[in-house]
Amino acid sequence: MNGRILVVDDEPRIREVVEYALGQVGFSVTSAAGGLEAVSLIEGDDTFDLIVLDVLMPDLDGLEVCRRVRKRTTTPVIFLSSRGEETDRIVGLELGGDDYVCKPFSPRELCARVRSVLRRANDARPTPTLLTFGPLSVDTRRHVAEVAGTPLEITATEFGLLTAILEAGGEVLSRRQLINRAYGREHHVSERTIDTHVKRLRRKLAAFALDPIVTVTGIGYRCADL
Repeated sequence: MNGRILVVDDEPRIREVVEYALGQVGFSVTSAAGGLEAVSLIEGDDTFDLIVLDVLMPDLDGLEVCRRVRKRTTTPVIFLSSRGEETDRIVGLELGGDDYVCKPFSPRELCARVRSVLRRANDARPTPTLLTFGPLSVDTRRHVAEVAGTPLEITATEFGLLTAILEAGGEVLSRRQLINRAYGREHHVSERTIDTHVKRLRRKLAAFALDPIVTVTGIGYRCADL
């Protein structure tokens, strides 16, 4: 697997470590020393496959960078942070992050997470299938979700979850099944993480007066009946 990765961190040593680790496994890496530089790079180049983004930066923090990224693209984002509290991780995920890695971290683990996030982003669009729910349409070939022609701003992970639920129709999917379909079997995430992503996805769909996801208490989720 290869691709273009943008690494954003105000600590030169962290950037060096991440650049080297990702370069060793075949990725092309561009780096930015702060949030403002990252936004400038993203606005001028929409071909990054993934962004590794530090949360705590002095000029523009990673959370605000992620907010701006999500207005333009579904490019996957992996947060880096020295703050490992659960609330911080949940905030990062709710703002559009696809994964969250705490400092200090293993470069090998980070590379594995990058590959995993890219794999599930790619797996979400393997066949030219159009899924619909009322005015909602999900094109898995173009990796685009729209409501009556208006783009739905969702992350790659949210896209994978929405696709899995719509494809399953009325079948109830457990949280573990959703993890396997949206993340891949090799990825170890908690079932609470799935709940966080679904909650955020529902909020975005509610802005269009849509509620295609039904919670089946104690089991998981299914597609709502039209």
